[in-house]
Amino acid sequence: MLTPIRLALDWTPNTIHTGFYVALAQGLYAKADIDLIITTPEADRYQTTPARQLTAGLVDLAVMPSESVISYHANDPGSPMVAVAAVLARDASAIATLKQNGLDRPMHLDGRVYASYNARFEDDIVKQMIRNDGGRGQFVSHKPERLGIWNTLLTNEADATWIFLPWEGVEADLRDIQLNLFLLEDYEIPYGYSPLLVTNRDWMTANSEVLQRFMRATAAGYGFAVQQPDEAARLLSETANHPSLANAEFVETSQQAASGYYLMGNQWGVMRREVWNAFVNWLIRHDLIIDKEGDKIQHIDVDRLFTNQFVK
Repeated sequence: MLTPIRLALDWTPNTIHTGFYVALAQGLYAKADIDLIITTPEADRYQTTPARQLTAGLVDLAVMPSESVISYHANDPGSPMVAVAAVLARDASAIATLKQNGLDRPMHLDGRVYASYNARFEDDIVKQMIRNDGGRGQFVSHKPERLGIWNTLLTNEADATWIFLPWEGVEADLRDIQLNLFLLEDYEIPYGYSPLLVTNRDWMTANSEVLQRFMRATAAGYGFAVQQPDEAARLLSETANHPSLANAEFVETSQQAASGYYLMGNQWGVMRREVWNAFVNWLIRHDLIIDKEGDKIQHIDVDRLFTNQFVK
């Protein structure tokens, strides 16, 4: 009998998630005696985040950014939330503006409209980027419907937003939309991992053997996507069967771009302590981590945030 594992995605199925769908399509989970059940945030119109689903016991694994893991540990130093893999080995995002609007430096975003996902630390990170470029760090934070955020930039409803380079970045290239891209690392912001695969420490301990099998199958799925991105794109589209994946040319091009972010060396999932440490310390240094009482956090035990036990 197969062991069920419930996985909550952070977004509609896309090329961040390809490894899961490739492993599913190729029967790798079934061979590992696992029945993978994938849920997407559309199920409740993005009302319950993957982190909340995980803490409520609705799922066993969830895809989320490092900001979520850090926030839960800030509120509760004994939080059982723990990252078990980096879905992407390095940051694949940027703050984007339309080149035609002449906003070619972060400092030019002062007084402008930023389309925000309202994610933890997001607006503060963008403000600090602007300050690091010589600006005041003051903008209007516009919070449109999540799936419409990219479109607010294209229609000039917003002047800037945060994008995923192998998705919106690829769409812009295919549509000949010229963008200015501001990478966080270019403005002295040591961003963490986004996204991560996260679980509950108690569930991890009780199910370590099945989790190990799951991770091997998933790593094989992502490895296949690196070696054969076009075939991986086809498997993603067919298996996820989602409207956002209907354009084969777009999905293939996105997959070719995304596959360059999956592995560190030849390994999928491995996280570096120095990446976690740099991001946490940066957040603390800028007084951005607040506990549930509203007090500023001065220390977080980074070693409780993640483990490489299942990706070695």
